[in-house]
Amino acid sequence: MQREDWNRRYAETESLWAGRPNRFLVAEVEGLAPGRALDLACGEGQNAVWLATLGWRVTAVDYSDVAIAKAQSRADLAGVDVELVCADLLEYEPQPEAFDLVTVLYLHIPAAERPIVLERAAQALASAGTFVLVGHDISNLRDGVGGPRDPSLLCSPDDIARELPGLEIVKAERVLRDVDGADRPAIDALVRARRPSG
Repeated sequence: MQREDWNRRYAETESLWAGRPNRFLVAEVEGLAPGRALDLACGEGQNAVWLATLGWRVTAVDYSDVAIAKAQSRADLAGVDVELVCADLLEYEPQPEAFDLVTVLYLHIPAAERPIVLERAAQALASAGTFVLVGHDISNLRDGVGGPRDPSLLCSPDDIARELPGLEIVKAERVLRDVDGADRPAIDALVRARRPSG
């Protein structure tokens, strides 16, 4: 989908996604000391704002200016500061080795372009920093529910693990996510990695 398509989707409803943070992200971040966080493909900002309420200093990036405006409203309502950046992730270059946490949740990007974003995400991690990705797993196309129907926008945990240069893979697995009104769960890929200390 192009930027105009996403802008239209975000403009058509008050909240395209659930207003609460992603439960897999919540579980992976639990226990981490707040520092600087980078949320790539932040959408309406529910994860970025949640991180900010925990004391993280968050930079959140999305290429939909409608989504960024909604994220700003959400941050204002929560009374937190989030640095919001409207940019295409294929062009955006985060500050190297500057973030203690980098998150990428449900980035809809062709597999051929994904390594560009993930390499920059990996480079943005500070020493001992944590990377968390949650995406629609390739098996969701056949066995799950929802998500993109284009296989090129899907991934497997192993795909992502191979595309994170210089990081130690802590977790790479398929996880199930309940979907309201569906008779079966969605299947997601969850990858957690870290930059070695030193």
